[in-house]
Amino acid sequence: MKSLSITRRNFIGIGLGGALSALTGRDAFAGEPVVRGKAQAKRVLVIFEQGGLSHIDTFDPKPDAPLEHRSPFKTIKTSADGIYFTELLSKTAKYAHKLTVVRCMIQPTPGIGNSHPKGSQYIFSGEAPGGPIEMPDISSVIASKIGTSALYLPSNILLPGTSEQAYNSTVGFLPPGYTVFKTGGSPADPRWTVPNLSLATGIDERRFKDRRDLLSSLNIGYVNAGQSRDVQAMSSLMNQASDMLTNPLTRKSFDIHTEPDGVREKYGMGHRGQCYLLARKLIESGVRFVTVDVREPEHSFRDGMATTFAGGNNMNWDHHDAIYSTSHTNIPNGGAGAGRYGIGTWPMMGSTDQAFSALLEDMDQRGLLADTLVCFVTEFGRTPKINERQGRDHWTNAFSFAFAGAGVPGGQVVGSTDRDGGYITSSMAYTIEDYAATIYEKLGIDRSKPLSTPSGRPMYIAAKGKPIPELF
Repeated sequence: MKSLSITRRNFIGIGLGGALSALTGRDAFAGEPVVRGKAQAKRVLVIFEQGGLSHIDTFDPKPDAPLEHRSPFKTIKTSADGIYFTELLSKTAKYAHKLTVVRCMIQPTPGIGNSHPKGSQYIFSGEAPGGPIEMPDISSVIASKIGTSALYLPSNILLPGTSEQAYNSTVGFLPPGYTVFKTGGSPADPRWTVPNLSLATGIDERRFKDRRDLLSSLNIGYVNAGQSRDVQAMSSLMNQASDMLTNPLTRKSFDIHTEPDGVREKYGMGHRGQCYLLARKLIESGVRFVTVDVREPEHSFRDGMATTFAGGNNMNWDHHDAIYSTSHTNIPNGGAGAGRYGIGTWPMMGSTDQAFSALLEDMDQRGLLADTLVCFVTEFGRTPKINERQGRDHWTNAFSFAFAGAGVPGGQVVGSTDRDGGYITSSMAYTIEDYAATIYEKLGIDRSKPLSTPSGRPMYIAAKGKPIPELF
């Protein structure tokens, strides 16, 4: 096998770089998808707004909370009877009839509530971190179980995969071929391209084909000798890599500039809007699982022009300070909430509301909501009380997720919280394990069949979770 391994490295060096395993996303011997019943989803799009988005200021308004802790944003009607959001979601409110909002999410595992890294890993994997074996991302599990429906594209993609929490995405004990592919950069940048999806400098397609044919000749003895599983798998991976390097549909799927200007502008021409749009584009191209983990950078692009949000060097949702600032949150004697903008500003909820509403409308018009599960999630909520720095701290006792598509009933709220938004008052409460179990169930993946670690230990996915019944 040594000479075959060298051949493989030489092949990779032609243009795919070290990303071959991340791009393939499917075991050559995975077989047909392991599904049961009538799977309602073919694809999954997760919007992970990281940092702990305040549910009180968005999906779960509390107009009767004590004045000193009340959100300043008005409660507004939505397109669904009896459902109210705050005015920060004025555009999304027009599509509430497409959404189920789950207001009774909790995160009961001790030690995670004050940790963004652990909370992010929890969202990525659907499993509470800290067990004896590191569990893989949900997207990696799905890549191993089902794979991609477009062999010229990765099975699971993280956009853009550059945040400080992106390293908490992990393939766990699964083979590296199921690692999520991170695009990097910003599609709002007119010069942006995806790395590792083109041939190396000096290698044109004809020369590449000649080398590929030569490689096939060199390897034919190995392939014919015993039909080794490893050899066959390697051959399959290289064939998929060849397709991705030479298939024009690969580059087209990532080319945001093929979208009409009107569509791009509807999402918003900034970093967040263009990432949401690229996610839709990849879903439409056949990528099985796309995660958007995005925030407007301090130095960004807006309307095609370079833009600077002074003081906003880490604009996730961790609003420990000055949550209602009209600019940055870098207050004197501040705390951990510095570096973002106030929740009501354009680089925060302004761009989010615009991008999410455009995504729902666009996917619905294209028929993608029929078989794509869309999940809007965050790792926890914010405290019902405003702290001494005019911010809200981490809160795991109640927060909100939103879902659409793939059979999710529209115009529905699940669960309720008290008048402050601090504690759940409904009979049901759901965990991130339940969220993971819901995704697997929507895809028709049988959780009773375990994955295996390299040592042969059986590992059950979302073992502590149950699908959220109101989403079916």
